[in-house]
Amino acid sequence: MARPRFLPDNLTLLLLSVIAAASIFPCTGQVAVAFDWLTTLMIGLLFFMHGAKLSREAVIAGASHWRLHLTVLFFTFAIFPLLGLLLKPALLLIITPDLYLGILFLCVLPSTVQSSIAFTAVARGNVPAAICSASASNLLGIFLTPLLVGMIVVSHGANHSSLDSILKIVYQLLVPFVAGQIARPWIAPWIEKHRDVLKMVDQSSILLVVYVAFSEAVGQGLWKQLPLYMLASLIGISAVMLATIMSLATYTSHRFGFSKEDEITVVFCGSKKSLASGVPMAKVLFASQSVGMVLLPLMLFHQLQLMVCAVMAQKYAARNAK
Repeated sequence: MARPRFLPDNLTLLLLSVIAAASIFPCTGQVAVAFDWLTTLMIGLLFFMHGAKLSREAVIAGASHWRLHLTVLFFTFAIFPLLGLLLKPALLLIITPDLYLGILFLCVLPSTVQSSIAFTAVARGNVPAAICSASASNLLGIFLTPLLVGMIVVSHGANHSSLDSILKIVYQLLVPFVAGQIARPWIAPWIEKHRDVLKMVDQSSILLVVYVAFSEAVGQGLWKQLPLYMLASLIGISAVMLATIMSLATYTSHRFGFSKEDEITVVFCGSKKSLASGVPMAKVLFASQSVGMVLLPLMLFHQLQLMVCAVMAQKYAARNAK
């Protein structure tokens, strides 16, 4: 039987289930401590496997289109944060300061890898360039995201220093990633053959972090602090930000004289934010009692970007076909 079109993707359904479980059966005490250690180990394993998976040859092959890659990185790490800062006066009228921190954190995250490449392929865009841009965004995000968190997010209410954030990223995320790159010659064939294992580790680490974060947030009175109208406001804010970035990416591609294939790559790679990178980074960068609030805007934006990009990819593909 065909999957109903209105039904969200499996990861979103699992996230909703985990949030419901954390709301009804939050982990506390020693159980919470054990889950916290488990999530740390899972995140290390996740970045180790991503390091082993990332092909240096694919990155080098697509790196020649430097104007396109710089454009994508500019949107990901400059235009997005600038938009978040410019919207601050309006956003603080309708959402709490903690949720605004979540918006800022969303803005400084790297782009997605899998979905950016997949949507570019469906839309018949420049797939090699998408592979390079998305991979470079995630690799640079290990350094740039904590740096931007220290420069932008901390000054708006977070409680970690930039140096502390970078050190945590180094030993919890970068060290496993580099270890995976070193081990790649020996384990890459196994990972390519067992992609489902990487996907399982990827999704399991996300679900564990979300469960622990929302358990802590529920204990702090999350749902009492988050009325329905504020949830609807977050969805509206996500829609405005996504539409703004996609429109600017399209306009910039035209101004730079990019081909339609390159425009597609810029639009899809430059407008996305990575849930897979964002969830473990939030776990590392923010105090445990605030992670639930910080992650909520990212999870809503993640679902919205998938739905919108799916429609746009089909429209790009249809236009190219004609």
